[in-house]
Amino acid sequence: MKIYNKISDFDSNIKTIVTVGTFDGVHLGHKSIFDKLNKLADQNSLVIVLLTFSPHPRHVLFPHNQNLKLINTDEEKIEKIKQLGVQHLIIHEFTKEFSRMTSIDFVKNILVKKLNIEHLVVGHDHQFGKNREGSFEELLDLAEVYNFYIHRVEAFEKENVKISSTKIRNAISAGNITLANNLLGSKFFIIGQVEKGNQLGREIGFPTANLRINKYKILPKPGVYYVSIIYNDVNYFGMLNIANDSYKTEVHIFNFDSSIYDRKIKVYFFDRLRDEIKFDNHLLLKKQLQIDEVNCKKYFDLLT
Repeated sequence: MKIYNKISDFDSNIKTIVTVGTFDGVHLGHKSIFDKLNKLADQNSLVIVLLTFSPHPRHVLFPHNQNLKLINTDEEKIEKIKQLGVQHLIIHEFTKEFSRMTSIDFVKNILVKKLNIEHLVVGHDHQFGKNREGSFEELLDLAEVYNFYIHRVEAFEKENVKISSTKIRNAISAGNITLANNLLGSKFFIIGQVEKGNQLGREIGFPTANLRINKYKILPKPGVYYVSIIYNDVNYFGMLNIANDSYKTEVHIFNFDSSIYDRKIKVYFFDRLRDEIKFDNHLLLKKQLQIDEVNCKKYFDLLT
């Protein structure tokens, strides 16, 4: 998959099938769009282009309200999209100036002239252009004018629930990892850089990797979680704590004793173990961590 940082870098001579959106989470609903893209691309001998944006439009358009947290960072989104058959990924910088482009200009100057579109695939609720003025009905008219085909993929439902990024974010925020993973169709994960902490965990026999997380990344409700960890392409298991007062994130990795400061690790969330508890002393904390370790190893069938 080839990645571009701006639309102008794309080779306009390539005939394409395109989809456009933020695709936060790259969840089951999004995957139904990619299934349609791949089918049509094969039938019409076209290459697949995904046009997405960074920062998220809401972070640009509402600079005084940065409360929206994202299921995936750009790095994580790229990793998931690589698995879905996309040949060209354009992550275009979203600016206020770009947001003022009308829907007609977007179709004419971006989709038609720059991306050389022959087919466009959109989700059921897709809107585009200045103030999200462009509707599916307008796209139908513009497709006829500019001679391309348009396809709308209906909302994907699982167990009678329409899947959306908002529903998944709400589940993660509530600590309902089982529901979030079910709607995602994969394990929710974070990628964090390990940094030095206060070393308390090491002092009481439970060393932890303290993670620095992207400021726009959503984190589950504070508490303790069953997790697996990928480091150097090796899978480990462990337990992760998110602090209630600071959202400090630290993970204790079972059977692991390497120095990984300044390295990145990936952490997959399986389920929630318990709420965070404040302890009066280190001895009580250690006893609880010993209980957590047994429960966690039992969950992963690691007890011998």
